Amino acid sequence: MSDNPAIVLPRGTKIPDHIVIIPDGDRRWARTRGLPVTEGHRAGYMALKKLARASRDLGIHTLTLWGFSTENWERSLEERKNIMNLARRMVKDFMDEALEEGVRFIHLGRKDRLPPDLVQMLTEAEEKSKDNTKHVLNVALDYGGRDEIVRAVRKIISDKVPVEKINEKLFENYLDTSGQPYPYPELFIRTSGEQRTSGLLPWQIAYAEYYWEECHLPDFTPKKLKLAILDYSRRRRRFGGNDAEQHLTFDPEVVAKLEIAWWRLRKIPKGTRFQDYAFNHLREQFGLSKKLAKEAAKYLIVAFLEQDNGRNWEKAKINLKKFYKLIKDEVKLAFEPSIVASMQVKFWEDMAGKEQVKAASDAEETARELVAEVNRISLFQAAKAAHLLVLANIERNLAERGSGEKHWDKAQDYLERFYKALKERVA
Repeated sequence: MSDNPAIVLPRGTKIPDHIVIIPDGDRRWARTRGLPVTEGHRAGYMALKKLARASRDLGIHTLTLWGFSTENWERSLEERKNIMNLARRMVKDFMDEALEEGVRFIHLGRKDRLPPDLVQMLTEAEEKSKDNTKHVLNVALDYGGRDEIVRAVRKIISDKVPVEKINEKLFENYLDTSGQPYPYPELFIRTSGEQRTSGLLPWQIAYAEYYWEECHLPDFTPKKLKLAILDYSRRRRRFGGNDAEQHLTFDPEVVAKLEIAWWRLRKIPKGTRFQDYAFNHLREQFGLSKKLAKEAAKYLIVAFLEQDNGRNWEKAKINLKKFYKLIKDEVKLAFEPSIVASMQVKFWEDMAGKEQVKAASDAEETARELVAEVNRISLFQAAKAAHLLVLANIERNLAERGSGEKHWDKAQDYLERFYKALKERVA
């Protein structure tokens, strides 16, 4: 039974078939709280149980968790015993759920050095669940990436495979993930702020997308897993091929000039020129027809003016949702209009009256999420453009407060750089 009923992905989210997690940070989590290391491992185990359930609820077919590496034998005897006890508990707990939910349990790594009773549990779990096809749960115990490759080579030699028959396809059949429907992870997550793979599935993760999570494992919740999946969903995966599709064809200088023009006129709620500039801006940025640009401008202007007309943010969201739905349908972007509308309104709220970068830190985080969501890029990829967007809005605020014409010039410069950064990343 799931305990994550609220964890739902937006429609259209690109869900990875295989996620691999290096669950790091148990010990640091415990030490910062003045707790023994065993409490950190226990808290980490409870987090993994929730993540495993959430991954199935979110539609992930294969989940790989690294529980104990070949290098972990160097840890103290007491800590190793604690980890092995948690591994026993994990196999038992996960198997109770696996048999009910169609999960196939697979052990990755060596069995010759693990405690005999644990080996028996692993073997029985693999045997009992071998016919399950709905999900796969890989648990890496006494696993090392180089060790896996060495074991594969030894098996090939042992089978006396002729040299001319050895190729990538054959080699795959000798790896620990052999025979799985999705042996290649698409999303690689490591917790605790560490940014290395440590040799986990080195052959299989050649084209995986990496996601570095700052929090320690015990604090990595299903909601944070959802954020990682959403970040993955935004990314354009080229697989080394020719990315011939052209995405953004606008001229950054022209778009920035047009946007500044209607920013400057927002104090005239019903000004014809205001609508004209918004209309021209949208035609240039998104390549819309005259009819669609006129309709889109109408929705955008009503929402935009709420920054001055009482800040009825719900009214702004309603019109922004219509605006983004029109843009999505015409330009064939993959974002969810209601989510983007909420982000845009939050960005306006965060920026309200802000005149310094430090004071706009919340706005920068929101801007990063907004830019990433609309343009289907990762948060990391959106960071530069988002920062420039915030700087442009800070200059706009200064200009509107009467601090001088120079701030409009700076706002236009930042906007132009924003559109250039966006085009460089997406085009």
